[in-house]
Amino acid sequence: MKFSLGQIKKNAGHEPFTFDDHVDVSELESMNNDIRKIGSVHVHGTAVDEGDEIIFTFTIDGRMILPCARTLVDVPYPFKIDAVEIFSESPYEKDDSDHDIHPISGEVLDLSPLIKENILLEVPYRVFSEDENAISRAPFEGDGWEFISENKNEQKTDPRLKKLGSLLNDKEEEE
Repeated sequence: MKFSLGQIKKNAGHEPFTFDDHVDVSELESMNNDIRKIGSVHVHGTAVDEGDEIIFTFTIDGRMILPCARTLVDVPYPFKIDAVEIFSESPYEKDDSDHDIHPISGEVLDLSPLIKENILLEVPYRVFSEDENAISRAPFEGDGWEFISENKNEQKTDPRLKKLGSLLNDKEEEE
């Protein structure tokens, strides 16, 4: 989602510049996070030119698929994020701890990395499936792991400890 400075400043004196578009953020799926699936998100908002600063106020609406913390089944998670991003043309650094002020380099402002950043910051720590049949659909093995219940675990003996088990049996027979 790119905007030219001329496009934003064109009507800056009369009214804020408005935008409404869908942005593809599917590359978030390949990053090292819990997002299993996310398509395009709806982004709408305004941009206001205030002297050396351009202030973007926008909302991101979308839906991502996350793993359930108990069963690892897919859980749809709708989200709505309100964000404010400030771009500055001023060459001087401003010390404002409440806001990150992004410097403007060139004639084009790109909101896409900031949209992705805001989405990643809003991914919940864990989600739970409300589906009652989620346990039956849960995977019991995967790449390099397998679910072992307590009953199954008691029956299965570690091959490294088999020799110790035979020694223990021999000792019990002697008594």
